[in-house]
Amino acid sequence: MGRIETRFNELSKRGEKALVVYLTAGDPSLPKTEELILALDKAGVDVLEIGVPFSDPTADGPIIAAASQRALRGGVTLHGILDMIERVRKISEIPIVLFGYYNPIFIYGNERFAKRAKASGVDGILVVDLPPEEAAELRQYTDPVGIDFISLIAPTSGEERIGKISKHATGFLYYISITGVTGTKKPLLDDIKRNMERIRGITPLPVVVGFGISTPQQSAEIAPYADGIVIGSAFVRMIEENSGKDNLIPLISRYAVDIKKSLVNQETEINLSSVSNYSGRLESHSA
Repeated sequence: MGRIETRFNELSKRGEKALVVYLTAGDPSLPKTEELILALDKAGVDVLEIGVPFSDPTADGPIIAAASQRALRGGVTLHGILDMIERVRKISEIPIVLFGYYNPIFIYGNERFAKRAKASGVDGILVVDLPPEEAAELRQYTDPVGIDFISLIAPTSGEERIGKISKHATGFLYYISITGVTGTKKPLLDDIKRNMERIRGITPLPVVVGFGISTPQQSAEIAPYADGIVIGSAFVRMIEENSGKDNLIPLISRYAVDIKKSLVNQETEINLSSVSNYSGRLESHSA
């Protein structure tokens, strides 16, 4: 049993929902990303998605796209990201999913990537532009070494399509709560509830909801219908705004703690005063 399955099993036994956080690797630098990963692990984050910067991130909105550009200008490479994860693994057992696009993996070499990613401690991959029908070329190498293939489900996916995606997915499923790119609009709770009921009727895999979530209150509202929530753009924006400041790590950690609290005890009224310093700025941003 891999780290991802183990983590979701542990959360299920505790009646707890997963907090999945996305970071763009190398923004503002790989050493800082490493520091952020360890801090978020301590803050209670359950799964980390580590974005591999790409020049043409078609699924990402302006916040994450800009982070990718900053990381690429800083010289970040897939090889460097895997080296960073290998260093993290000497300290942390937090499940790590590489999130990105197929081109960097293809250029690196599928077989070489699978071996290196496994050796580094990568638990799963989510390749945005690689649907199940076209994934065999990569999965012939990643499946045997035990790297989970995380798949996306869109609000527009019909039941037949959901069934096909679920049949080939491992680890967990990622439900995209809006039509559009990351960080551009808020999801509608009624839509999430209706589509999550459809997905849960088709697959036993854990399902997390992402795109458009940025506050503890949103997280608490969505969590009853999912196995977890994903936040990306809000974290990436906070990192951009506070890059180079001494309070970056405490600020990011405090935000993660408040989101996690909203998922752990949903019967308790959320203390919005504790997040007032950033919630107003984050409401218009999402992941």
